[in-house]
Amino acid sequence: MTTSASKVDVRGATEGRAAEVLTEDALAFLAGLHREFDARRRDLLARRVERQARLDGGGTLDFLPEGREIREGDWQVGSAPDDMQRRRVEITGPTTPKMVINALNSGADGFMADFEDSHSPTWQNMIEGQANLTDAIERRLEFDDPEKGKYGLGEELATIVPRPRGWHLDEKHLVMDGRSMSGSLVDAGLYLFHNARRLLDKGSGPYFYVPKLEGHFEARLWNDVFRWAEEQLGLDRGTINVTVLIETIPAAFEMEEILYELRERPAALNAGRWDYIFSMIKCFRERPEFILPDRGKVTMTVPFMRAYTELLVATCHRRGAHAIGGMAAFLPSRDDEEANEQATAKLHEDKSREAGDGFDGTWVAHPDFVAPTLEEFDSVLGERPNQVDRQRDDVSVDAADLLDAASAGGPEEITEAGLRSDVNVGIQYISAWLRGNGAAGIYGLMEDAATAEIARAQVWQWVHHECTLEDGREITQELVQELETEELERIRSEIGDDEWFEREGRPELSREIFEEVALAEEFVDFLTLPAYERLE
Repeated sequence: MTTSASKVDVRGATEGRAAEVLTEDALAFLAGLHREFDARRRDLLARRVERQARLDGGGTLDFLPEGREIREGDWQVGSAPDDMQRRRVEITGPTTPKMVINALNSGADGFMADFEDSHSPTWQNMIEGQANLTDAIERRLEFDDPEKGKYGLGEELATIVPRPRGWHLDEKHLVMDGRSMSGSLVDAGLYLFHNARRLLDKGSGPYFYVPKLEGHFEARLWNDVFRWAEEQLGLDRGTINVTVLIETIPAAFEMEEILYELRERPAALNAGRWDYIFSMIKCFRERPEFILPDRGKVTMTVPFMRAYTELLVATCHRRGAHAIGGMAAFLPSRDDEEANEQATAKLHEDKSREAGDGFDGTWVAHPDFVAPTLEEFDSVLGERPNQVDRQRDDVSVDAADLLDAASAGGPEEITEAGLRSDVNVGIQYISAWLRGNGAAGIYGLMEDAATAEIARAQVWQWVHHECTLEDGREITQELVQELETEELERIRSEIGDDEWFEREGRPELSREIFEEVALAEEFVDFLTLPAYERLE
């Protein structure tokens, strides 16, 4: 349908929950956002392409000379609202009813309600996700599981902090003036239109995570979007609170400038660790000195990752902002006690390090890991809601530290097991994503688009640079395709249902997309771009 008021062409089903979400007024609000900001968004995306061309040509990254005055200036971000002062543990996941209920009831301080990396943007998922969050805010969300019974909301709930899609993603079901609308503007706009006043009336407020920024100009665009929304909705300036994921290498060089652009929000930063590793490959894909070893070897303790996270904490606390740690991708095991103990021990180690480094909170992927994470942060913070007052004056990080990819180990540490894992996880995740599941438990880890990006980008990097395995074999397109066949057979045997595997699993399409993003001559910026074209 095309709405008469907004001229938005809706190319998805409009009955049921869609009628509640896509009202005439809501579409008019989205139309206003599109007219006001989409051209700037597209211009900033073009700037990304220009920067990448410079990097491909041998250029590098450094702290901005024009940002020196901001970095040396004396300024602070605004004070966070009461329900965002304590953020020791935040649980993340997509906006399905069961996930929303379990996350809000988990005992976590916050719930990062995801429309991005753990969300497969089917039309149904996008519409129902918005409706589910509104229902949760109104405390009417329920879910009836045929096997486990009815799920409902408890008394004490986590604070909702949605994450809209990144600037690079479109919403193909909403078209205006011949262009698909920005997924970012659609996700944030609908949530604000339906819920900003509701949240304020209930003593909370509209809070967001914003992903995939590559610099302060992109942060400025978000700030202008939020200012416009506040004016349109009659909200006080600065009502909308923002946490920025620092998950690209370019953004790591502009942390202070990003906070400065959003200082009235008030703002915080999050260490988006998995996308950060992907960004190291993506930005320097043509440079052999940036080749990384097996995915599992690029841990948070390797020097270039330590430099990034310590700089983030120091930057945030210098400016009075919260620093939020990264996702622990471990999952508990219901069937293997030893595996469960190992996962829990790794979680304790990870969160103990973050709390000790000065982070004010962190992320987990499963409710079972909320309590052990709280233990680690409680032991460091005690009764304090955060440790923003802990200044990391001991931190000194320069550009060489941030770009020291070789500190993780080089191509001589690539193994067949690592290559097989990348192939297997990449194909399995794409299969799940095509089925509408953006967060997939695979071999004891919660895989999302960010972790899958590392897997396929590594394969591209290794093939492109003619790397060899530890046993001397060259990593060629033919070897990868041979392993694809073997790993698909392994997946088939593990599932044990050939009919489901061929029908629901869509192995050939999943493999086709994986090869498109892992074996193409030119690097594809994001695997979700070609996958979205095939999403039903």
